[in-house]
Amino acid sequence: MINNAIPLRIAGVGYSVPSTVVTNDDLTKLYDTSDEWIYSRTGIKERRLVSGNENAVTLGAEAAGKALEKSGLKVEDIDMVICASSAPPELYPAIACRIQAHLGIPNDVPAFDITAACSGLIYALSIARGFIASGMYKSILLVATDNNSRLLNWEDRSASILFGDGAGAVVVTASEDGVDDIISIDIRANGSIGDLIRLPLAGKNCPLVEPNDEHPQFIEMNGKEVYKFVARVLPHYVEDMITKAGMKAEDIDYLIPHQANLRIIQAVQERLGYSDEKVVTNIKYYGNTSAASIPLAMAEGVEKGKVKLGSTAVLCGFGAGMTWGGAIVRLREGIV
Repeated sequence: MINNAIPLRIAGVGYSVPSTVVTNDDLTKLYDTSDEWIYSRTGIKERRLVSGNENAVTLGAEAAGKALEKSGLKVEDIDMVICASSAPPELYPAIACRIQAHLGIPNDVPAFDITAACSGLIYALSIARGFIASGMYKSILLVATDNNSRLLNWEDRSASILFGDGAGAVVVTASEDGVDDIISIDIRANGSIGDLIRLPLAGKNCPLVEPNDEHPQFIEMNGKEVYKFVARVLPHYVEDMITKAGMKAEDIDYLIPHQANLRIIQAVQERLGYSDEKVVTNIKYYGNTSAASIPLAMAEGVEKGKVKLGSTAVLCGFGAGMTWGGAIVRLREGIV
């Protein structure tokens, strides 16, 4: 932590999901499966999918607009835009630049994307914390958004049943009362197992040189090995993070995890000894929305009263890379 660091305040949160619902029963039209088979293995009943010209930009812009409104800040107050996405509609321009333009954020402020898959919001929050702590920037818009359904092989049952589309946004700013809403934050990666989840880019070499190995541009995942890795690492990781922060499990009001698989969430819940009321889940209705997962669950939980404000929450996620990370945050009144 930077000496004499400026503390950070979480000022506003927002989310957006497509209106189109695709249920497990709907998926039986594509391949041999059933609602019972999918739900018993994942905890997913339905997911929201982009339709027509909807994409991660339109979803992200809507979520960002809501977060900005709740924060009480204006577009001219934003000093930087950071977008976390692993399934964007295009590699460039960056989604952050598209959202900057869509919202009319002025002053040519920096805007860029990061790719940390489902850990993206935690990574973005860590980056924003450093910028605010140093005094370089005061108010930063974080957007996590993915249109996973555009990058799935819809003939591959193992992956396509898992994902949905959505966006979440968080506005963070310098805290004026000296209280830091980031009690603790930690981000990690292990690239040696990066092939467990990957999204190759389609493309071929110039015809004047030796040809490359071409790959179809679809999300590929070794679901069994991902589950084994996360089930082994995440419960202990979250428990250790709380301990290193000088806290106990009972000091935390809510666990808001990445929504990838209900059984993984339950493993962390069991490790911490939490009741169902302390664990925020919406995987049943949205599936795995990748980078959007954590802020979507947080913002919806607050909006629907499942998460009471004036509370403390653990945010934790894991994803392609492999990446993982966690943050212990204060959720004050007025963020939604």
